[in-house]
Amino acid sequence: MTGQNESKVFGQILVVEDDPVQRRLLKNAIERHGHVAHLAENGRIGLEVLKRNSGQINVIVLDLMMPEMNGLEFLDALRDIGTEIPVIVQTGQGGIETVVQAMRAGAFDFVVKPVSPERIATSISNALKLDQKEAKARAGRKARSGSIGFDDIVSASPAMLRVIELAQRAAQSNIPVVLEGESGVGKELVARAIQAGGDRANRPFVTVNCGAIPHNLVESILFGHEKGAFTGANEKHVGKFMEADGGTIFLDEIGDLPLEVQVKLLRAVQQGEIETVGARLPQKVNVRLISATNKDLIEEVKNGNFREDLYYRLNVFPITIPALRRRKEDIPHLVRVFTERFSLEQKTGHRIAVNASAMALLTAYDWPGNIRQLENAIFRAVVLSKEEELTEADFPQIAAQMPEYEVLGRAPGGERVEAQFVVHTRTEPFVDEIEANRGVNEASGTVISSTNVSGDVRKLADVEEELIRFALKFYRGQMSQVARKLGIGRSTLYRKLKDYGIDPDDPQKKAA
Repeated sequence: MTGQNESKVFGQILVVEDDPVQRRLLKNAIERHGHVAHLAENGRIGLEVLKRNSGQINVIVLDLMMPEMNGLEFLDALRDIGTEIPVIVQTGQGGIETVVQAMRAGAFDFVVKPVSPERIATSISNALKLDQKEAKARAGRKARSGSIGFDDIVSASPAMLRVIELAQRAAQSNIPVVLEGESGVGKELVARAIQAGGDRANRPFVTVNCGAIPHNLVESILFGHEKGAFTGANEKHVGKFMEADGGTIFLDEIGDLPLEVQVKLLRAVQQGEIETVGARLPQKVNVRLISATNKDLIEEVKNGNFREDLYYRLNVFPITIPALRRRKEDIPHLVRVFTERFSLEQKTGHRIAVNASAMALLTAYDWPGNIRQLENAIFRAVVLSKEEELTEADFPQIAAQMPEYEVLGRAPGGERVEAQFVVHTRTEPFVDEIEANRGVNEASGTVISSTNVSGDVRKLADVEEELIRFALKFYRGQMSQVARKLGIGRSTLYRKLKDYGIDPDDPQKKAA
């Protein structure tokens, strides 16, 4: 995103698109943001426009599906002529395999049709910021200031842009905010941006990981204690709420708070008062409360693990941060940001880049540990690399988990060996393949049949029940993982278990 205090960068954008309606819409969106649009109706004409405007085109917006010369062939032609203009590919068909092929061919970013004007403007803005000097200067400013704002959140996907929009609204008031999402999605980063975007920007920001504190110490750490309040309390301790007075307190993993502490937290939220352990009178505090959780809090309420009155006090402004696998458009940008940052921190003396094949691998992977896992993978690769470019060989653990990749690693002499991405296409009729493998699949218990013994299509509910039972067995009852892999929320999963009479501890047990 373009920062409010940064000068806007304008550029000349080449649109290569065969659909005249899409060309006109893209032209309007591009010119609305002050850029100059050049139009081409196919890849061949696009190359001619590039030659006529040699050195002037800053960004290319490219459709993948076109007659005469499709997008992938256009990317190959760009590579042949040695141009390094950032290319944003548009795709309306195909899955991640198509995107991976485009990333391997050197695409900078990708968008999915129909693309909003805001999304294409953001992608163009990110592409125009590729200038190395500007990036280094920006990194230097961040290091000196130490503060984190909305401009520091790497965002390209519509889902994440929506998160930022909601967070910016929340920053304008002191409304309690709950940030929901899996571990590693960047909840604390969003919390810090909310703090920096409001009137408490220069006040304390205190983080507490509720899940990492022993239960018998939570109350003392949050609210403090007086000297002699309990055995071992040899001196007075100021709690986290008093440390955050006037600023913001960020309670991470709030779903892990003990019930007895939740009562005192409710008082702090309702009345702005805390009860220090061992004190006779409550103390007034003025804090902005931002909470975060990777649990389904309403399920915790139903199960008696979280107070209902506290839930409704905290859940005034919920913001759900999507998992990284749900916003793959962000991955290339995050990879570039992390690589540049770690290159500077390691003082390598040169800027380490990520080649197209490695970028494709990283984009294809689902990242169950989300941004934190991606960041750690880039950090490891940068530290261990002796080259100026990262390849698939620098991410062996990731490639090993991708069945589409043929990982060869390094040859005995130490030289790099490129891993190969294989996109499998179906050549046999689908029904023939089912018939050929029916015996093997039924014996292994890893395929769910779509037809019954009479040859009719099975009921959807029956297939769903069988899939849930299989997932519970496959992931050994790990409910969070089962829900994530099935693409549903945990509350939905628990409801379906109840509807189908499935025992999560014995999923193969038939319902009564």
